[in-house]
Amino acid sequence: MNQRITIDPITRLEGHGRIEIFLDDAGEVVSAYFQVPELRGFESFCVGRQAEEMPNITNRICGVCPEAHHIAAAKALDELFGTPCLPAAARIRELIYSAFFVTDHTTHFYCLGGPDFIVGPDAPKEERNILGVIRKVGLDAGKAVIACRARNHELIKKLGGRGVHLCGALPGGWSVAVTPEIADEARQIARQNIEFALFSLETFHRIVLGNAAYRDLVQGDLYAHQTYSMGTVDAHNAPNFYDGTIRVVDPAGNEFTRYRPQEYLDHIAEHVEPWTYVKFPYLKEIGWKGFVDGPASGVYQATPLARLNVADRMATPRAQAEFERFFDAFGCRGTGPGGRNSPVHHRLATHWARLIELLYAAERMQELADHPDLCDPKVRQAVSCRAGVGIGSVEAPRGTLTHHFTCDEHGILTSVNLVVGTTNNNAPIGMSIAKAAKGLIHKGVVSDGILNRVEMAFRLYDPCCSCATHAIGTAPLEVTVRRSDDGTILDRISRG
Repeated sequence: MNQRITIDPITRLEGHGRIEIFLDDAGEVVSAYFQVPELRGFESFCVGRQAEEMPNITNRICGVCPEAHHIAAAKALDELFGTPCLPAAARIRELIYSAFFVTDHTTHFYCLGGPDFIVGPDAPKEERNILGVIRKVGLDAGKAVIACRARNHELIKKLGGRGVHLCGALPGGWSVAVTPEIADEARQIARQNIEFALFSLETFHRIVLGNAAYRDLVQGDLYAHQTYSMGTVDAHNAPNFYDGTIRVVDPAGNEFTRYRPQEYLDHIAEHVEPWTYVKFPYLKEIGWKGFVDGPASGVYQATPLARLNVADRMATPRAQAEFERFFDAFGCRGTGPGGRNSPVHHRLATHWARLIELLYAAERMQELADHPDLCDPKVRQAVSCRAGVGIGSVEAPRGTLTHHFTCDEHGILTSVNLVVGTTNNNAPIGMSIAKAAKGLIHKGVVSDGILNRVEMAFRLYDPCCSCATHAIGTAPLEVTVRRSDDGTILDRISRG
């Protein structure tokens, strides 16, 4: 092994990460790793805090998905305090959450993942960004992207108290009711979101699926993996971002298990490697078998693609039509066990799945805005402390998010555990990077375009490293000292 390629920092993701690729004497890839060197210690420093503070503490984990942590923590408090959420408050939570999904998926498609397709994976790196996307799709489209984010964050601010790091959640409720004026505004925004989602899907079909080279890339084997899929579904097996049961299907599409979020420890365990701060969850019944595909491996994905794979349908009409079109495109519609769809394992299809979810979120937002009792003023209730356990779960844009709190009789937290979306996908991300590197790098030849295609293997998962970092036991640490002029390594100090 005589050569090491480091991509540091990797780009267009939330948080910080790097990729290490190791080559043999012939210049062929032996192994590759996705490494997250940053650490957030929320599970540790939240112990000793009052449990009711958690929605407003955990939403500081990052600035990209505070809504997901805010709502998951609120749901954990509902259980912890024994106060099921009032119906009107639950509608407000889900309305906010749908607006959040629209903004988050929009950001990824146009700013993070989309440039690889819309501008091109081999385009100069100076052009693979939102400005390059605007040049390709037109200034009006760029204005539509900015307007979409602005109107939804304004609604989140009015309903949640702040546009970022909202503060409206209470145990069993919400801090303020919806006024008729805000309800009218929400309906208008939902209609605009639906039009924007349809425009985004049309753009994807025209630019990506209409290009034979891109289509082959999406449907080829380079980015494919046969793993289990996980996602939250409602009673009719349609994806639900706010509430439901967690369904897992095997690589062939058979239902492997289905459980309430409160039962997650019966089904999920976590593996730790010394070279990263992000854990590797796996299916406990199968066990950790390493970074390998197949039904005998406990590795699973929890992504927009996974949520479509575990679903039998979508709950809204336009999203359902696109859902059927999606599985038709891969020859998977109705070909699975019992006539359900076979899972799609081509991971670049996650970009398409993300846009279908954007459309579903917009349609669901309209349903909630039109609900006759949206303005019901009964959104708050009295609660009291008690010793116990609270577990709350939602589907974050990048995977299933679980908050698990334990507190004493005074409401003081004694333990905290967070299993976030990116953590679920940590093993598949590493596998995708290794497979892409082995398929693209030969005889030691690399280029900017090749390295970007390796980065595409993590970018499709939309990882949020800030949320995902966690340490068990002694925190491993490596410090590398380099020359400032040519980057030569002078010393390396390791701990852990």
